[in-house]
Amino acid sequence: MEKEIEIQGIKVNYNETGNPDGSPVILLHGWGCNFTTVRSIAASLEDGMRVISIDLPGHGKSEEPKNVWGTKDFANLIKLFCRELNITNPSLIGHSFGGRTSIFYASENPVNKLVLVDSAGVTPRRSLKYYYKVYSYKVLKKLSLIFLGEEKGRKLIEKSLKTHGSADYQAASPKMRAIMSKCVNEDLRNIMPQIKAPTLLVWGEEDTATPLSDAKIMENKIPDTGLVSFPNCGHYSFLDNPYQFKAVIRSFFKNELTPSFP
Repeated sequence: MEKEIEIQGIKVNYNETGNPDGSPVILLHGWGCNFTTVRSIAASLEDGMRVISIDLPGHGKSEEPKNVWGTKDFANLIKLFCRELNITNPSLIGHSFGGRTSIFYASENPVNKLVLVDSAGVTPRRSLKYYYKVYSYKVLKKLSLIFLGEEKGRKLIEKSLKTHGSADYQAASPKMRAIMSKCVNEDLRNIMPQIKAPTLLVWGEEDTATPLSDAKIMENKIPDTGLVSFPNCGHYSFLDNPYQFKAVIRSFFKNELTPSFP
């Protein structure tokens, strides 16, 4: 059932399915997506667990944050969400950006089990070409506003973004672009050792957005963790290989599920 709750003055949309008396599991989608993206994951756990899938602020039907948030702010919203719904010690399943938020939450709060699917959280090594693009854009932005004025300068900046920015960046509002930039540049490796929950990493071996090398770093940093990788799968491994993904996820949560389910 789709519901809405207000947290910190922000309307947050979420969907709750499964067993209302079961062990709670919260699903967090990736950037530019919404709770329907992880619907197949939710369906695989509904026979025994209380499954809650959230539209993160600025995504789906949830309102944008009032300010430029970092990962900690998204994790704090999940903490307040759990408090409002009287949820204690939840399990978390996070894909991509949702994994980034899950890492931060699990490093500071009690978590039953943690699943990171093609998760963000490791800042990639930047090439000289990357830094050239970033600083060229900053120079263009400053000079265009000085020499062309506010209106013409903004139009030139928008044109540059459409040419050089990522699809997710282009599709976002100005505030969400600022949030995306802030979060992407936060490296969470230093807080990963603080995670106490049993952790499962599920990865596509052909993932180019968050490569398998990131998963191996997480496997080394998070104390109680295991890695499962799928060949010929990309950043959405749970959609690329749904049957094996379901088997792996159900095995990890076998104590929380109904034994008779096939």
